[in-house]
Amino acid sequence: MWRFFYTGIMYLSLPLLLFFMWIRSFKAPNYRKRLGERYGFYGNLARPNANGVIIHAASVGEVIAATPLVRRIQQHYPDLPIIFTTVTPTGSDRVKDAFGDTVNHYYLPYDIPWAINRFIDFVQPKLCIVIETELWPNLIQQLYRHSVPFIVANARLSARSAKRYDKVRRHLQGMWSQISLVAPQDKISEKRFIDLGYPKEKINLTGNIKYDLTVSQTLLEKIQILNEQWGGERQIWIAASTHEGEEEMILQAHRQLLRKYPNLLLLLVPRHPERFNSVAMLIEKEKFQFIRRSSGELPNANTQVILGDTMGEMMLMYGVSDIAFVGGSLVKHGGHNPLEPLAFKIPVISGKHTFNFPEVFRTLVEVQGVLEINSTVEALERAVESLLDSKKVCLRLGHSGYEVLMENRGALSRLFDLLKPYLERKV
Repeated sequence: MWRFFYTGIMYLSLPLLLFFMWIRSFKAPNYRKRLGERYGFYGNLARPNANGVIIHAASVGEVIAATPLVRRIQQHYPDLPIIFTTVTPTGSDRVKDAFGDTVNHYYLPYDIPWAINRFIDFVQPKLCIVIETELWPNLIQQLYRHSVPFIVANARLSARSAKRYDKVRRHLQGMWSQISLVAPQDKISEKRFIDLGYPKEKINLTGNIKYDLTVSQTLLEKIQILNEQWGGERQIWIAASTHEGEEEMILQAHRQLLRKYPNLLLLLVPRHPERFNSVAMLIEKEKFQFIRRSSGELPNANTQVILGDTMGEMMLMYGVSDIAFVGGSLVKHGGHNPLEPLAFKIPVISGKHTFNFPEVFRTLVEVQGVLEINSTVEALERAVESLLDSKKVCLRLGHSGYEVLMENRGALSRLFDLLKPYLERKV
């Protein structure tokens, strides 16, 4: 009965979803494209080889997390077809940038049975792996009916999602029975799944694969070149993955910092590409001298802000920076991954809204591997200033965070070992 009502709501939502796509397309025109895939229509698109593995990563963050796993699968099973699905155009762009034609990319259809069935008939998979947590009841049920195992890898269940699922807890048992394996990224998520009734015997804590970051020699060479091009003497602080409401505070803090450090450069990287232009307008309105990374222009002595408006360069941007503020944490968005800047041993500043990564931040706070601040301009200014004034504090904070990163590596190998029997399954 619960699934009947859920499916009915999904059908009734279709006009609203179409309207949402139309609205979003004003800022991000790619939302207008490939709409047929949202309903399981693929037209003249090439059909992937059968018996492949679906990797579903909703958006950019999940694609980045999935990338080392996909590369390992490709390395060990070069003939296994990989069907990469996302929900957002930015996720699609990231897949294409990372893998080119070595994977097939499609948008995952809306969670309505006839669209999902068309998708399954089109790709004919033998396995579906969802990164982090995208629990679509009809997708799970239809895959189960086609004898396709469904696995949640690097699983994360936020307090907000757990509370929402708890309201329909007694109706979840059917869905839980159709999920082959849950591999949580932390003990908090593991407990939330178990508390909601997921069988303990089908849950296996692997840790967070985002700890398994590697900084390649190619990336280090690009960082060195960019440092030279930008004039390596200037100190740079990056405000990365920022959201609406944060950029204003960051720019105000930067204005105050420039009074004491007139040569300081801010690298401002909004989380969503559709906001690049509006953030550029904000920077211009605040009368900063700035350039856009996408223009290819190099900063000169008068440049105060660089707007990071390119895709797939976050690690490069962290690599050229001296101090990192990780966004989504001054506002109640839940924060973003602090591990990427820590791979370069640079000190990390974060607001207190970090509920998307509870265990990561808890560990970092315990070892003083992150500088947590209140959501005020003054707190951000003081934090950056304290790091600019003390190389010793910078080194201690960056090293402590880096040690956490190193100590928690190995999740990727543990997850891959769990997946092997499913990847090698004969159908």
